[in-house]
Amino acid sequence: MGSQLNAPVEEGLDEPSVEERRQLIDRVAASAQFRRSARLRDFLLYVGGQSLKEGRPEIHEQEIGTKVFGRSPSYDRSQDNIVRVNATELRKRIELYFATEGGHETLVLEIPRGGYKPIFRRRVPGTPLLPEMAAETETVLETSDATPMPPRSRPSLIWVGLCVMLAIACAVLLVQNLTFRSASTGWAGRPTVELFWKDFAKGQTEIDIVLPDASVTLSEEITHHRMSMNDFLDHNFINQAEQASLSPDRVRDLQGIFGHTLVMLGDFLAAQQILALTPMLPSLRLQQARSYTTDAIKQNSFILIGGRKANPWMGLFDGQMNFSLDFDTERAESLSHVTNRHPRPEEQAVYTPRMDANAFAGYSVIAYLPNPSGTGNVITLAGTDSEATRVAAEFLTSETSMAKFRSTLKVKKFPHFEVLLKTSRLSGTSFNAEMVAYRAYPDNN
Repeated sequence: MGSQLNAPVEEGLDEPSVEERRQLIDRVAASAQFRRSARLRDFLLYVGGQSLKEGRPEIHEQEIGTKVFGRSPSYDRSQDNIVRVNATELRKRIELYFATEGGHETLVLEIPRGGYKPIFRRRVPGTPLLPEMAAETETVLETSDATPMPPRSRPSLIWVGLCVMLAIACAVLLVQNLTFRSASTGWAGRPTVELFWKDFAKGQTEIDIVLPDASVTLSEEITHHRMSMNDFLDHNFINQAEQASLSPDRVRDLQGIFGHTLVMLGDFLAAQQILALTPMLPSLRLQQARSYTTDAIKQNSFILIGGRKANPWMGLFDGQMNFSLDFDTERAESLSHVTNRHPRPEEQAVYTPRMDANAFAGYSVIAYLPNPSGTGNVITLAGTDSEATRVAAEFLTSETSMAKFRSTLKVKKFPHFEVLLKTSRLSGTSFNAEMVAYRAYPDNN
């Protein structure tokens, strides 16, 4: 991503005063991008304040580690990447501010890669960021940090290579998705789909599609520690490394992983299925789980993609649901399964994926529920693997599937509901889905 999203900057404009720069730093630090991250806000305020001092030279990593993160003055930067990891996230938050609520700012700041001292530049008057550019900013996946990392062993390179490949794949899919959206034909031939989605979006001007963060999943598979909701909301990812007894190489792996926002292919394709509905729905926006906010959860209608292992926001709704996507607490890398909390006579209590050389069977859970404040709706899509999540999105956008489900419910208008799907594939064939159980809540909608 280019500096400040390639916002035009006019040469020869007057130099911003110290007070102008100070006020800009304060506005950025007080924005929604930093509201729930005290550590990143302190980082910004410290380097911003130092940059205002006349003649101040470059701000060094060791200084920030000591002043902002409480490290000892002699701590070993080759073993502790905390400043570099947080700097990557800080740059992304600053860019997101100027692409969204700070889009009106005529003065912009950035922290160039390879250094930590903010610079300030004038934006050319009358050239606000385009809405599409702002939307893209929310989904760009960083693929590297310019600060060189210490030499890595072969296992470390494998993890970093996986991160980079996933990030590149998602960036390519984003470009394909934008083309797909513009070519979409809307609701043609899908009256049941139209009925459901228009009712879901009623009264809303914007709908958020919140993508999961596979960085969380990877970290849990390395550390065998669950990430708490508080650490996720505060972007305190480094706690994962501090809680586990890991080798220096594995600690650096974790720090590198959290320098990227990763989305699995099936999860992104699930979002793509829904984005194809754009022409007849309110504005649909892709959001990252790690930058979503509790205010948005309370007030908006939105779609959560991925299980709570990769999208911790899912945990807020788990207590309301009969079908729960669960994991083996002893083995973070194990396959997930679906727990049926109140099974009916013809249903199983647990649905476990099956995989062999010739066939694969997985499960996905769709929930259509009210949002926490009761002012809108939420859809959750979660599968025992990312392909099962994609199939769940396909169910909600398929006229055949939704018409059959509506007939099963014997209703004119869809109530809130849960659906459990079994996804299966024989070797060499495509996936297909079968509804194996459901719950309807007609009094809740």
